Amino acid sequence: MTRDASDLWRADFPGLVTGEGAPWHYLDTAATSQKPQQVIRAMARALGEDYATVHRGVYARSADMTLAYEAARRTIANLIGGRENELVFTRGATEAINLVANTWGQANIGEGDRILLSQLEHHSNIVPWQMLAERVGAHIDICPLTDDHQIDLNAAEAMLTEQHKLVAFGHVSNVLGSVLDAARAAKLTHDVGAKLLLDGCQSAPHMPVDVTALDCDFYVFSAHKLYGPTGIGALWARGDILDGMPPWEGGGAMIDRVTFEKTTYAPAPQRFEAGTPAITEAIAFAAAADYVSEVGLKQIHSRESALVERLRGELGAMNDVTVFGPANSAGIVSFAIDGIHPHDLGTILDEANVAIRAGHHCAQPLMDYLGVPATARASFALYSNDQDIDALLEGIARTRRLFG
Repeated sequence: MTRDASDLWRADFPGLVTGEGAPWHYLDTAATSQKPQQVIRAMARALGEDYATVHRGVYARSADMTLAYEAARRTIANLIGGRENELVFTRGATEAINLVANTWGQANIGEGDRILLSQLEHHSNIVPWQMLAERVGAHIDICPLTDDHQIDLNAAEAMLTEQHKLVAFGHVSNVLGSVLDAARAAKLTHDVGAKLLLDGCQSAPHMPVDVTALDCDFYVFSAHKLYGPTGIGALWARGDILDGMPPWEGGGAMIDRVTFEKTTYAPAPQRFEAGTPAITEAIAFAAAADYVSEVGLKQIHSRESALVERLRGELGAMNDVTVFGPANSAGIVSFAIDGIHPHDLGTILDEANVAIRAGHHCAQPLMDYLGVPATARASFALYSNDQDIDALLEGIARTRRLFG
């Protein structure tokens, strides 16, 4: 993808124009991505002429839909270098983390054990572990950040003990864009006999991911940040770990045999997918995975890195702007302007068809660490271009004039 090649892909995204046909400068992909026509068509077809239930019907269309649903699992597992029997469909990354906490965590973390999180985690990678710790009497430790706002793995190494059973880190921060050295984190984790969970919501859509090379034990991500639909995500777990995890929800599809005396359960991953699954969403999720594979995640990362470099340079030249995160952040630039609340900036930018995120980004402990109530965040995607940055900078200049 060349410097201007994003314009070729923008045509696939009907959401990138306003109702009046003007360009909409969407810089909030870290919250949720726009959807390409290929994904929209895949979901519409699955909802329409191809629709049937899965895993139950003996008629041809149900069998075909079952094959498509399981093929979607295989496609999504392949995207991150995993195997289909290691991938569980969930409602999103949040549910995936809760699944691990309520199954593996409940079985393997007890009183006096420790969990290591970092200062930059999303609430979804904090609250489930707090709930587990409160239930079982475990303790949570918080790894600090380096001066350039990356997870301090030297500090993590000093903190980790054999009491730690789990390390749960964001692979890429949703606020700072900082990229974890996941392979080193995995080594430090495994050296004390603990397991590593990576929150991949901001990495899977923006860079190549290979869970084998990362050497993590759990990896979670959501479809809607990967140009796919809402309401579905995935948990990848090592096969031996997944096989040993008990189910956490009961119902149809996850059973082997039910009697009033005893129920036995299906093997993983079906054991964790109770009830009628998100059939059409899974097929659209796979279409999104095919789409980013066709574009090329290396090319996407390269393009987004160039946009980050430009925007950080432009903002860094303004003496009333603080830019957070490392210089090599992945597709995300968070900043604050002296005397202008991020919510005010976001509202004024909206008048110029520029959409950013303003707030605590579901990372309130990180805001406390940074000493700000909120930040403005511009986040990029494969459809982002220099015109989006131009519009953002013009909107910032207008806002500064309005605030004197």
